[in-house]
Amino acid sequence: MSVLELRDLCVDFGQRGGPPLRAVDHVSFGLEPGRTLALVGESGSGKSTVVRTAGQLIRPTAGEILLDGNPAGRHGRELRAYRRRVQLVFQDPFASLNPMHTVHHHLARPTLRLHPGHGRARLDEYVHELLRSVNLTPPEETARKYPHELSGGQRQRVAIARALAAGPDVLLADEPVSMLDVSIRLEILHLIDRLRQERSLALLYVTHDLATARHFSAEVMVMYQGEIVERGPSDEVILRPAHPYTQLLASAAPDPAASRQKLAEARAARQQARAGRTGTDSERHQAAAGAGCRFRGRCPQAMDICATRPPDAVVGPGHRALCWLHSAEAAGANGAVPERG
Repeated sequence: MSVLELRDLCVDFGQRGGPPLRAVDHVSFGLEPGRTLALVGESGSGKSTVVRTAGQLIRPTAGEILLDGNPAGRHGRELRAYRRRVQLVFQDPFASLNPMHTVHHHLARPTLRLHPGHGRARLDEYVHELLRSVNLTPPEETARKYPHELSGGQRQRVAIARALAAGPDVLLADEPVSMLDVSIRLEILHLIDRLRQERSLALLYVTHDLATARHFSAEVMVMYQGEIVERGPSDEVILRPAHPYTQLLASAAPDPAASRQKLAEARAARQQARAGRTGTDSERHQAAAGAGCRFRGRCPQAMDICATRPPDAVVGPGHRALCWLHSAEAAGANGAVPERG
């Protein structure tokens, strides 16, 4: 059973001199204890907006947020109870910590707000336990430091420890390693994965990296211009992508074993995709909203029927794609449906 569920979530942002921009369009998913769901897509696809809305930092325009099957509270005590159970880890470890306060303050403050019964000795012990859990040792020394005295990886570990201080059931990780050195990214991801297992956390992992999405998640959702265009088991989605957008993402992923020909083909595909992106992000969103497949302007397999909204087609066990290529109706109108690569 899902501990946190989003149903038909929509988020609109106002624009000066224009209609609202729909950043998230009828997104639905659930997070289960002890399991990781990855949300992947390009920058500007709406991933961070989904995370911030799930964390109740942004109010949805429409849809529901359910915690244990009940509508999430949005005010006062109910909102505080929600935020205790649903915690976020932000992308930028340099901006998410206050430079004026020590590591001890960053961990003690949420602890005291959510568990006010802790005395000084117990509080110090709890802070040290949190630091040890994220491999920051010796904890007594780390607790006295300020953020500027830590590396980027150490700061992100502190941010993770701060999220754990509340004893959450859900962790929303918004590209938690994208701003860290390549050499320590896997360490942080393995840390988050270990904590998920030890604490039975329901984890939403937001990333643009398909390789880590496949490795660290049980299921993957692919987002494009505010919509989920493909979802399913991680191996199925990453190794056998059904939607042309997911195929484009997979082809753009670096492969150290690829031949020069494969690299040239991938580069040509990226150039073709960029050539199809005309206008600003806002203009593309507005042009696509409510007018068929949003990817059709970039899709090498676009058909006339793509001018109407595509179905959420089943392409395998638990695997779905928002695409006419996998619809029997499109096959009758345009010939045989292409085989999956």
